Amino acid sequence: MGICIITGIGAGIGKATAIKLAQRGLFDGYALVGRNDADIEATRQTMSEYVAASNLRVFKADLSYPETIPAVVEAIHDTMGEIDCLLNIAGYTDPKPLLATTLESFDLTYRINVYSPFVFMRECVKYMRNRGGKILNVASTAGMTPRPGWLSYASSKAALISMSETLTAELSEYGIMVYCVSPGRCATKLRKRLAPDEDPTTIMQPEEVAEVICNLVDPNECCLDGQNIVIRKVMKK
Repeated sequence: MGICIITGIGAGIGKATAIKLAQRGLFDGYALVGRNDADIEATRQTMSEYVAASNLRVFKADLSYPETIPAVVEAIHDTMGEIDCLLNIAGYTDPKPLLATTLESFDLTYRINVYSPFVFMRECVKYMRNRGGKILNVASTAGMTPRPGWLSYASSKAALISMSETLTAELSEYGIMVYCVSPGRCATKLRKRLAPDEDPTTIMQPEEVAEVICNLVDPNECCLDGQNIVIRKVMKK
């Protein structure tokens, strides 16, 4: 297979997914998109135990500036080859109630959680439409049910779920499958901001979500696109 683009690879679900994909060898190469040098390098080093270093390329990008993404995707295609898979995993949250939410904070949340995935999908499809492929977006159960105090984050994830479902039908003519997963409580840095007092050892771990993502982007999976797949772990009492 060709190249897999992964955003948010510095930590959490993105990092865990990148490492599991490398272990499984599902793609020829990986374009690692992030902005924190130390975090990106740590992920790349672990992946290099399973994938040749020449097939791991880092592309620096600040997803709060979605207008820069077309150049990133073009660079990935020109330097690494055909794009077969896009994983929109990066996310952001600034959880506040309505009266404390500024327009600036709301806009930043949407830039990272909605506008950047949109631009990544649009630009990647320009290359993928002649060969097919897979796109997977990581939303959240927060986008499915009322979450008081999480207005910007919850609504942004609801938008991502809707975009995924819409594009499933639109892109099917190109042989592109669009998946959406909505994890529940998961021990990530983002979750820590949403629920700072929660014990992370008592909830789902990023590696468990990554396992589901890897199963979905496996070439043998062909019937679970177009759904909002909820990933929850029922904790034993």
